[in-house]
Parts: sequence; C-alpha cells; structure tokens
Amino acid sequence: MPHHGNEAEHSEGNEQRKPVIRDNRKVDPETGAARHPEGEAKAAPTDGDALSQAEEILNGVEVPAEESVAPGAAAEAQVAELRNDLLRLQAEYVNYRKRVERDRAVAGEMAVIGVLNSLLPVLDDVDAARQHGDLEDGPFAAIATKLENALKTYGLERIAETGVEFDPTIHEALIQQPGEDIEVDTVSQVLRTGYRSGERVLRAAQVIVAVPA
Repeated sequence: MPHHGNEAEHSEGNEQRKPVIRDNRKVDPETGAARHPEGEAKAAPTDGDALSQAEEILNGVEVPAEESVAPGAAAEAQVAELRNDLLRLQAEYVNYRKRVERDRAVAGEMAVIGVLNSLLPVLDDVDAARQHGDLEDGPFAAIATKLENALKTYGLERIAETGVEFDPTIHEALIQQPGEDIEVDTVSQVLRTGYRSGERVLRAAQVIVAVPA
C-alpha cells in the first residue's frame, strides 16, 4: 500500500501511538527488593535481604488505637449490659413468683374461711342441741362429732373457755358482774361460742365478765 508523505513522519507517528506500560509492582521480580514510589524516601535496608525489608515495611504501618481497642471495649460493655438485663429479669421473675405464691395462699385461706363462716350457724345449732341433751347418744351425736372433727383439720378452734382473763380481741362482753376474789376482769360464763382459724378471729365469743368488786 503506498504511503503518503514522509516515511520518517509515518514511523514517528507509529511510535507515538504505542501503549506505555508501567510496572507498578511493589517488589522487583528479579531482585526481590521492595520498590518505593517516586518522591518517597527510600529506607536503607538493614542487611539487604527481602525479609528485613518486609519487617521494616510492616513495622512502619501504624494501626490506630481506636480500631484495635474500641471493639473489645464495646463488646465488654455489651456483655455487662446483657448481664445486668439478665439479673434484672431474674429478680423480677423471683418477685413475681413470690407474689403469685402469696396470692395463691391468701386465696386458699379466704376460701377456707368463707366455708367455715357459712358453717358457724350449724355449729351453733349443734351446741344448742348438746346443751338440751339431744346429742347425748344416737346417730346425730356421731354426725355432730364427725363434723366438728373435720372442721378442726381446717384450723377451726373454739373460743369457749371460762375462768380466763377477758380479752377484747376474742371476747364480746354482754354482761358485767362483780366477782369475788378476782383481781382482773374474768370470763365467768360463755353465752355464745366464738371461733377462730389460726390468728384470724372468725367470731368473738359472747360472754359474761366478772369484774373486781
């Protein structure tokens, strides 16, 4: 193909269009020595081998303190926070369980007291029949005894003692009479039996009180 123009100019244009290849490798493949970018001071190798130069390069790399310490501190803070949350939840659960058990016990006690209160009129009739001699013998006497014994298993106690000091928390004084040879107010007669369950007074006993003359 014919060339137009000067041959020297044509060859010069070809040379200008040739791609320029730069070797950016940091290590020289022939010598194994580290290369330094232009404008950067070269560090003098200690003994000239590649291992020493690599150590110098690694030693020259600075690791920010925040990047190396912060993740550990953050993890510790997170673990402490989770531990505190766990302890708080455990304490709340223990309190909840105690409260449930306490409420359950109170509910059971109130249910028993409700049943006992409903049976107090029946016990009054049993006492009245016994005082009139209707329960000295026979099947009804046995039934009354079984009922009283069954209620005792639920903590029911009678308040019917005489000759004891008057206690306004368990006694209701209907009549006061002067007594002989007494120094304090004393229950001389029980007009209606009282009942209690444990420390709870279901009904105070109605009594006649002898007072010092």
